[in-house]
Amino acid sequence: MATSISSMRGAEDLAGYIARNYRGRVVEVGVGYYSQVAGLLAAQGLQVTLTDREERLVAGLKVEKDDIFSPRLELYRGAGLIYSIRPPLEIQLAIGVVAAEIEANVLIRPLMEEVARLPGFSRRLVNWGRASFYLYGRDKHNATETAGSSLRKADKLMK
Repeated sequence: MATSISSMRGAEDLAGYIARNYRGRVVEVGVGYYSQVAGLLAAQGLQVTLTDREERLVAGLKVEKDDIFSPRLELYRGAGLIYSIRPPLEIQLAIGVVAAEIEANVLIRPLMEEVARLPGFSRRLVNWGRASFYLYGRDKHNATETAGSSLRKADKLMK
């Protein structure tokens, strides 16, 4: 069953930023039933992988079943960016672990002020048109940090 919900403020600008700065493949974690950004990216020629707890179609786009806390890394390998719209802190931290493992950047569009510090990444707020989001890039000083040590640090941050 294909499902979609109404548009998000700044969705076009968010998709425009991603399409302008990334080529090839990107992954959206926790797509839910909101696929506007993914649809815009696919229309601009990016290969978009969508993940969530259940496999299904959302607005004609296939959603892969995945648990970001125990990820199927083959869904993420080769992506230059992992992004998520309105994820809770614990999912942001898990995204950071996966991104460190595959050496991808992270983009988080938070619901409110719920923004994680991802070990091994530097974070900056980006205001692009009507879209505001946080972009995480690999911290050059911690580039050799392993995903395992990132996970241990993430666990400590959650306690």
